[in-house]
Amino acid sequence: METPIEIDFQGMAANPNVRDAIAKHVTQLEERFGRITAGRVVLKAPGEHHRTGGLYEINIRLTLPEGREVNIGRTAQNDERHSDLNFAINDAFKRARRQLQDQVRKLQGQVKHHDGPPIGTVVELDPLGEFGFIETNDGREIYFHRNSVLDGAFLDLAVNSRVTYAEETGDKGPQASTVKLVGKHKLRI
Repeated sequence: METPIEIDFQGMAANPNVRDAIAKHVTQLEERFGRITAGRVVLKAPGEHHRTGGLYEINIRLTLPEGREVNIGRTAQNDERHSDLNFAINDAFKRARRQLQDQVRKLQGQVKHHDGPPIGTVVELDPLGEFGFIETNDGREIYFHRNSVLDGAFLDLAVNSRVTYAEETGDKGPQASTVKLVGKHKLRI
């Protein structure tokens, strides 16, 4: 850490054992997640705020490189375990550890992106009404059968209809299943 951790005892006497426990928590976070450039921990004694009556309130603010921060502040109002100072400190640092894990995952690109199903355009329909082809966003054509169209909506499809689909490998190459018409405008053939 570039600057020493700042610990503020509010409504209570400074305690060297508590100071050491907080320093140990910060050191463990730094060893696990990398450099912390600055930090401030505020310990508020019970009874100072009516909303936390009888519970310790622990606020942690850690500054990370590139202007990123981790802020932990909320004390569980109905959790009587926060009447124990050691529990309150451990719980606050557990939440800080979770936030740091989230920051690291984001930086490493491990956060899941929930994209919807692919969208394509119907480019050909069988005149007998048995199958069709969808053009994907990357320009490929994928076969689909009328039974793959959800809600029996094959007759609502037309060339240039936008559809969502699931791609799978069939006997003769890629094919679409669970084809669904996109939008409100349904055209009949």
